Amino acid sequence: MNIEIIKTNAPKEKPDSANLGFGKIFTDHMFIMDYSREEGWKNARIVPFGRIELHPASTVLHYGSEIFEGLKAYRRADGEVQLFRPIENIRRMNNSADRLCLPQIDEDMAMEILTTFVECEKDWTPSAEGTSLYLRPFMFGNDETLGVHAVHNATFMIIASPVGSYYKEGINPVKIMIEADDVRAVRGGTGYAKCGGNYAASNRAGERAEQKGYSQVLWLDGVERKYIEEVGAMNVMFKINGEIVTPALSGSILPGITRKSCIEVLKSEGYTVSERLLSIEELEKAMEDGSLEEAWGCGTAAVVSPIGELAYKDKIFTVNGGKIGEVTQHLYDTLTGIQWGKIEDKFGWTQLVK
Repeated sequence: MNIEIIKTNAPKEKPDSANLGFGKIFTDHMFIMDYSREEGWKNARIVPFGRIELHPASTVLHYGSEIFEGLKAYRRADGEVQLFRPIENIRRMNNSADRLCLPQIDEDMAMEILTTFVECEKDWTPSAEGTSLYLRPFMFGNDETLGVHAVHNATFMIIASPVGSYYKEGINPVKIMIEADDVRAVRGGTGYAKCGGNYAASNRAGERAEQKGYSQVLWLDGVERKYIEEVGAMNVMFKINGEIVTPALSGSILPGITRKSCIEVLKSEGYTVSERLLSIEELEKAMEDGSLEEAWGCGTAAVVSPIGELAYKDKIFTVNGGKIGEVTQHLYDTLTGIQWGKIEDKFGWTQLVK
């Protein structure tokens, strides 16, 4: 496809890798492409990073017609830049688009767009330990009418941000509060889609947890309020009596790419991995009798984040003595090793940006 590239006349100074944070600094350019029901996708372009203009009646502002993705580009030791399982992000974004009645993007076209954009911003990919270039593809409806209907006009964009650790704790264990009141999503809703509304609805519980000194909340299902679903912006896994347990993808849980990668790594190494319903009662019992050996969250932003403390109502449980567990550390080392090209990619997950 034809992608017009308009380079900035005022390139920014690259930031100090020691002070990146997460999603606070943005690169010189952004990708934009327009859609209309009559013409399909058109006007693909890479332009200087800057503000965008929206009509006050744009669909996204009134009805939340928006989806997004998150993936990273990694600087290898040899200086090359690679992506980690990008086709999985493209496919998930198309699934989200289907749920929100937004237009889908052909997989080959989406891959060409992504790699062309990363090539353009390649110099922004940091090389310091634990850093990467975070990529945020997103799409929103921009019909200029207040009528409620499937989207007729949309915009697809990609922006990028050099990042460090998602949590200030880094790979150190975090404290999680199990949420007993608010729910994140329900089956039949948009829980499996990566859309802004899911995250906006989670902010109230997240704010309450933060005020109590916790990094995230652990969600229960929205119907019976008894089954574990996911942690904040990540999927969650537990090691109980040697068995790796993670909630099954029932339609209200985001199908995480890091989650999928963890499962594939563990199964390839002979671990028993169960994707099933896990009740809060079962988890509470495992915490009380000590059979809960490890717990961790997993997602693109943090990769793997060990859980050192779980709070439920008036009870506080320490997991693995508040230390990172053996399996958790192994998963972190394996995934980041593949992502940064430090160890062999036996799964064929990485894609070099040329």
